[in-house]
Amino acid sequence: MPSVASIDLERVRADTPGTANRIHLNNAGAALMPAPVIGAMKDYLDLEATIGGYEAADQEAVRLDSVYDSIARLVGADRNEIALAENATVAWDMAFYALRFQRGDRILTAQAEYAANYVAYLQVAKRMGAIIEAIPNDGTGALDPQALADMIDERVKLISITWIPTNGGLVNPAAEVGRIARRHGITYLLDACQAVGQMPVDVAQVQCDILTATGRKFLRGPRGTGFLYVRRSLLAELEPPMIDHFAAPWTSPDGYTLRSDARRFETWENNYAARLGLGVAVDYAISIGVKAIQARCVALADRLRDLLREIPGARLHDAGVRPAAIISLSIQGTDSAALKTYLRSQSVNVSVSTPASTLLDATSRRLPPLVRLSPHYYNTEDEIARAVGLIRRFARSS
Repeated sequence: MPSVASIDLERVRADTPGTANRIHLNNAGAALMPAPVIGAMKDYLDLEATIGGYEAADQEAVRLDSVYDSIARLVGADRNEIALAENATVAWDMAFYALRFQRGDRILTAQAEYAANYVAYLQVAKRMGAIIEAIPNDGTGALDPQALADMIDERVKLISITWIPTNGGLVNPAAEVGRIARRHGITYLLDACQAVGQMPVDVAQVQCDILTATGRKFLRGPRGTGFLYVRRSLLAELEPPMIDHFAAPWTSPDGYTLRSDARRFETWENNYAARLGLGVAVDYAISIGVKAIQARCVALADRLRDLLREIPGARLHDAGVRPAAIISLSIQGTDSAALKTYLRSQSVNVSVSTPASTLLDATSRRLPPLVRLSPHYYNTEDEIARAVGLIRRFARSS
């Protein structure tokens, strides 16, 4: 497991107020924000209260603009390929609904696709006659690249997958999917919400055309933040489903001109304090080192899995060869929601993943509601052991 020399655990825990009074294993839901993120947001709100909202934005324009540079650095993009959004779903929807589908166009997606994305596919299928098809998994439960390659024909309009699904540690082979999509000239949309912040992300390496992510999860940013990457060469082909005079300045009485950069997917009004917090969170992750973060997250998750397997009746439902830091657990004879409530009463934060969040996967694997535990680099080995001890106690008493 990475040592304190790799990540200054004492410092990052001192930067994380929530670690003083609880064990936070719900980072796949919303991670604990570090003090610099909280401070930046509070300071900005104080500035707005002191001098006014427009005036604060003018005064902090350089810092606010630098958020695009920070995110671009994080994912290996150009700043003009980045748009900011109120959340990842808005970012994803703005890109997805900018694509033009016709009857018979095929959308290829993953078995463990997230509900928010899948219902959008269903709506396009209903409206436009597009066809949704799930790519088969391999023997480990991950998306099978060869099966994807065998599905390709001239009717495939979009390949759209979730990199790390919400209900387990599975890491889908995003780069292999990208190579297939690029080889055939098919648009590739990658939901990276659970990936950004816990593992290195490079849009050139995975060869995606569009990538979306949130601020609140492993990136440790504020809720109500997200971002969108769109490859420069694709931008000119996409007109957002909704625009305003920021995305498309009104240039004549009967015309408008879309911005040439990814900010054509934004609107004029936004939460500047949250945006600033997102930028600080990105810079904080970069300063620690995303590779070091990934190594510690994986090591903590592996330790957690090992300890949970020792609990009688416990079953882990994670798939893939090398799972990420999301653990899905059920215990025979116990109710997942009741376990979550008990752990919260003991100051341990987890969440419950219901079958509706990944309906195809949950149905095929007959998954019940699962307790989801998601450690992050600021957690300690002692916290992991204490949480498992509480889970063991609950299981014995049920």
